[in-house]
Amino acid sequence: MQRSEKTNSLDAQRHSLAHILAAVVLEKFPAAKFGIGPTIDNGFYYDFQLPKNLAPEDLKDLEKEMRRLVRMNLTFTGKKVTPVAAKKAFSKQPFKLDLIKEFVNPPAGGKKQPLTVYDTIDKRTGKVYFSDLCKGGHVKSTSEINADAFRLTKVAGAYWRGDEKNPQLQRIYGIAFHQEQELKDYQEMLRLAEASDHRNLADKLQLFMVDEGIGRGLPLWLPNAFTTRKVLEDYIYELERRSGYKHVLTPHLAKEDLYKTSGHLAHYKNDMYAPLEIDGTKYYLRPMNCPHHHSIYKYSKRSYRELPLRIAEFGTVYRYERSGTLSGLVRVRGFTQNDAHIYTDEERLESEIVGVLKLHKKVYEDMGISDYWYRLSLPDFKNNKEKYGDVKNKAMWEKGSAVLRKALKETGHKFVEAPGEATFYGPKIDIQIKDIYGKEESIATIQVDYYSAGKFNLNYISKDGKEKSVIIVHRAIFGSFDRFFAFLIEKTSGNLPVWLAPIQVKILAVSDKHSEYAESINKKLMEAGLRSEVAPSDETLGKRIRQAEMQRIPYIAVVGDEEVKAGTMSIRVRGGGTGGQVTPESLIETIRKQSDKLSS
Repeated sequence: MQRSEKTNSLDAQRHSLAHILAAVVLEKFPAAKFGIGPTIDNGFYYDFQLPKNLAPEDLKDLEKEMRRLVRMNLTFTGKKVTPVAAKKAFSKQPFKLDLIKEFVNPPAGGKKQPLTVYDTIDKRTGKVYFSDLCKGGHVKSTSEINADAFRLTKVAGAYWRGDEKNPQLQRIYGIAFHQEQELKDYQEMLRLAEASDHRNLADKLQLFMVDEGIGRGLPLWLPNAFTTRKVLEDYIYELERRSGYKHVLTPHLAKEDLYKTSGHLAHYKNDMYAPLEIDGTKYYLRPMNCPHHHSIYKYSKRSYRELPLRIAEFGTVYRYERSGTLSGLVRVRGFTQNDAHIYTDEERLESEIVGVLKLHKKVYEDMGISDYWYRLSLPDFKNNKEKYGDVKNKAMWEKGSAVLRKALKETGHKFVEAPGEATFYGPKIDIQIKDIYGKEESIATIQVDYYSAGKFNLNYISKDGKEKSVIIVHRAIFGSFDRFFAFLIEKTSGNLPVWLAPIQVKILAVSDKHSEYAESINKKLMEAGLRSEVAPSDETLGKRIRQAEMQRIPYIAVVGDEEVKAGTMSIRVRGGGTGGQVTPESLIETIRKQSDKLSS
């Protein structure tokens, strides 16, 4: 069997298991209301409105019943239905009626979809266990499903269609594989991943918190996380400065007309927050920084001699993420981008893109990141032309796509092409990673924009004295500090390298009589630029050492009688056991060498 066939077969099994789950839920809760039940990476889920909140033991019972049905060799049969017939069949299912309405009368730009109903049926008796509004993709019979190779994993809240204004449903998740051993391997991977999940480490390492009084998707960075973030900011600021970037600071909101001009209100409004009315004028929280940077470019008349002009900002933006998609620091409603826009001409466009790709490589090497790849995100005018700002100017899109493709080839980067993933103003390169759960995420981007210059009248005087439009390169090396920080925490399981660790040295006095010496050591380390602190001495030394180890502190310095006499510290190195006695000066030199990421 070919790999693609195997994958498709597994997808069909997972989709079928979603229907089997729905069937046993219907048996247990005849009044249940059904949402949707798609496949996802490694499994499936189904959304339900139920008369009670499910507990872990309920999942075990449902799973047991699912196995019973799977072993009955039930079949899946589909048929096309008319809208009238579909409404009649699902007259008591409000969420299905909502879907039928959308399929028959799609929103502007959408395509009308045919209606099909699939029955989960025992052909021996004719009993229908479940009927669903579904486009298909099932196994012929549950005999194709390994009854020992799936599990129900959890239940979570999920608003219908991801909208907080809609009813909240219970989403039951499941995983499924061809073989039981694959299931066990995945469960072990999941166990290890959960131990490294930045959301699970947030409390243990005191990284960030979410206060419902402030709002979901608006995390509060605690001192430890902020310290690491500040180190990242200082690092990338200096690297960008050396690369010719000029840093700016711009407001978090702007008048409505700015986003009309930029095209955001036409193509991105669903991801923006509702406007604020100030003195009779509508203002929007900015979803992107680029319109503000375009305004800075327009501030004065530009000559070709000023190009390329590289404008950078640590700019906070706000985007409406549906409640069901919010996740730690990875998907939030307000985040800060390591953003920049390069204004250049055609002659220097490719070299600027190559320069950005080299900058990416430098940064990721310094961060110890190697498991990433590139995606060339292109337009798809055939299936989704409404997404793009200037569909008539095909030459613009072709030139932008060609120069990105050429730059990737020149730098030797392997990449995949992804039609339909371009932004509304141009094609782009996405830097892709997989998170600890194996899910693919975009972590950074490089975009070519021929579109915005015409909208904002962004021009320069060329060598021949003529006025020409600039070309804009949008780029973010870290992407957002929020998502990048989460990725680093998960990649390292919180064991950040010394130069990024919020606390590099924890000093422990054996007893109170050694506290003065511990404080003097701390002062010396801090004056040298190290991040150190003295642990309170109200616990036993052993407990304080264990606490420091749990906090992933790179260096633990213990001071007692012997160390006071010798003017040294007894060092414990994270992951390396004891490091003997060292002087403060020696430790300072060691950490400085580990922290110099700009020397090359």
